[in-house]
Amino acid sequence: MAAGKTSLGRRVAKELGIPFVDSDVVFVRKHGAITDFFAAHGEPEFRRIEAEIIASELAEPGTRILALGGGAVLSESTRELLRRHPTILLMTTQEAVLRTANISRRPLLRDDPSAWGRILAERKPLYLEVADVTFRTDRAGKEQLTRRVVEWARAYARRERAAAQVAAVHAAAQPGGRGPAASEGAETVQGETDTNHPGEPGANLPAEAGVNLPAEAETHGVGEDQD
Repeated sequence: MAAGKTSLGRRVAKELGIPFVDSDVVFVRKHGAITDFFAAHGEPEFRRIEAEIIASELAEPGTRILALGGGAVLSESTRELLRRHPTILLMTTQEAVLRTANISRRPLLRDDPSAWGRILAERKPLYLEVADVTFRTDRAGKEQLTRRVVEWARAYARRERAAAQVAAVHAAAQPGGRGPAASEGAETVQGETDTNHPGEPGANLPAEAGVNLPAEAETHGVGEDQD
């Protein structure tokens, strides 16, 4: 929570020339402020709807960065989806969160800011389960961090493209293989991977397709993740 996935996700999306989507923003647009929803309906109902939003966004065609809230990985169905997309984990420290985050907008921290460490300890195994790479947002400036994530995303896309081409060659070499068709299919899949998330857990950044930015510690209200 509060690792900076929204601001980073927007910067990375701009550099890559792809859309940025924040799952928290989508939730707020449809259901109102997350803190109010927590108070009225409880966390389980929030998580249920959050998982539906993430699944819907990940099912959209084309490449994009999807930023996810820190608690998104609590859903097993969401973790299963994230395993199919490049996912970036953003990590920070409690000191950095308390210094920079708007705690009043985070329902799990508002009454007890020190709970951040406990929440991280509980979620970290789930973050590591789905993350392809981890970046520390408290150890680099915004421009440097953006450059590192963009470089990682492009390298990931190149690896996926190369793997798809190798698979196409093998398929064409099999009895009855259709060379051109296999190659075209591989390129189509690659194109989607290219534009689908970079990813610390999330969407399809995440986010937080091209990049799935979930966030440990903070990938996804308006302007910043809230849980």
